[in-house]
Amino acid sequence: MLDGAEVAKHKTRESCWIVVDNRVYDVTTFLHRHPGGGAVLLRQGGADATAEFSKVHPLDYVKELGEGSDLGPLDPKTTASLNTPKPIPSQEVVNTDELPHVSLCVTTGDFEAPAKRVLPHRFWTYVSGSANSGLSFKVNVDDWDRIRFRPRVLRNVGAVDMSRSVLGHKSPYPFYFTAIGTLGNIHPGAEPEAVRACVRKGVHQVISTASTKTPEETMDSYRREQSLVGDASPTRLFFQLYLPTDREKAIALIKRAKAAGYKGIWLTVDTPVLGKRTADRRLQAIEAASMGLEQDEAPIRPPGSENSFAPAFGGRPVPGQLSPHTVWEDLKWIKGAFDGPLVLKGIQCAEDAKLAMEYGCDGILLSNHGGRQLHSAPSALMTLLEIRTYCPEVMDRMEVYVDGGLKDGADVLKAICLGATAVGVGRSYIYALAAYGSRGMERCTDILAEELATAMKLLGITSLDQARPEMVNANALLNEMWRPGANQLRILSHL
Repeated sequence: MLDGAEVAKHKTRESCWIVVDNRVYDVTTFLHRHPGGGAVLLRQGGADATAEFSKVHPLDYVKELGEGSDLGPLDPKTTASLNTPKPIPSQEVVNTDELPHVSLCVTTGDFEAPAKRVLPHRFWTYVSGSANSGLSFKVNVDDWDRIRFRPRVLRNVGAVDMSRSVLGHKSPYPFYFTAIGTLGNIHPGAEPEAVRACVRKGVHQVISTASTKTPEETMDSYRREQSLVGDASPTRLFFQLYLPTDREKAIALIKRAKAAGYKGIWLTVDTPVLGKRTADRRLQAIEAASMGLEQDEAPIRPPGSENSFAPAFGGRPVPGQLSPHTVWEDLKWIKGAFDGPLVLKGIQCAEDAKLAMEYGCDGILLSNHGGRQLHSAPSALMTLLEIRTYCPEVMDRMEVYVDGGLKDGADVLKAICLGATAVGVGRSYIYALAAYGSRGMERCTDILAEELATAMKLLGITSLDQARPEMVNANALLNEMWRPGANQLRILSHL
């Protein structure tokens, strides 16, 4: 066993050891290849990094650090001799007792300020950041406000039914918790904390490939929560898949999701490469400089090291974890490996929506990845209108979901009127989770549900099946929508 005093000596670029789950690892050669930057590891040099590591990765990922990295167990009697991890610059964490009571959050936007106060700066940067100058993120938010309702009056709206089905699984609401990675950065309870809230409220949830917990651990937490409510919750878990370059590795992950009990695969298709996450990049450069390191433009790292499946860390891609070679024909073996519903996440034009239909997909998620991928990408609403205009048959043969920028339950109704099946909620839930845990997510759900129910009554409908395109005025977006030339129209008609 290794002595803590000896481990504590190894805290430099020349020799950096860390402790994870009572074992000592030499990460010296990994410093310049870590996607999150070498500074992240150096701050843990000679110290117990278990707490920090587990916020981002399952603990068993250390097994993939590489041959020779595992130096052996730490002598538990010498733990006190380890270094204390160095603080991260600008990391100010506010005690949750100092936050406003959760009942004072009356809109989903009210969770943002408490979340910013409680999250370390690095994690706030991750969840709030966007690509390039932030234009794609901005259009997500703005486009919801550019659609207006056309309400009908003198209708009997004493009671409303907000229920909706996703891939055959009914929910009390037409919104779900969309895939967000590394929830351990957001709340100590990580994915199980979010699952608890979703099960209690009957909200469906899409679990990210880049989760802090393994697919099996998250599903186990789901089953525990279901047992507490007598298996009465309609909540179902779906699995979001980032496709790695190694097909065998991809198939193994897909089969793990199937065996664990996930009800569908949501394949992310808008990440052949990682978008430029500007704020994350800037923060990494600052952290590296503070530790006397230079930030590599493109950290080189062998596939499979540290995190077997997460595609990125701190705004930098993990080599081998995002495939730039995936094509439409690959959907056949992906569907075959899962043998269940397949949704394409990240559709941004009518042509690809129609191709998804032709290739037998069960659904599509119109999304620009929360504004975190392509600069100047269309909002989901703009893509939804494009599909309605040029490929309306898609909406009859597939379920169509949208996400990005939603902050009000009434906006969910706008998407439903335009033909969407359901709406994904991301940052609102994340901010609620960060500040208040599962209690905050439950409160966020109640806010969205109340706003949706009120909007339905004021619009003059009692069921989402009554929602129609003529109940909204989307001309402000339609006037800016892409329009094909004559030749492009022929191409669309023959896809």
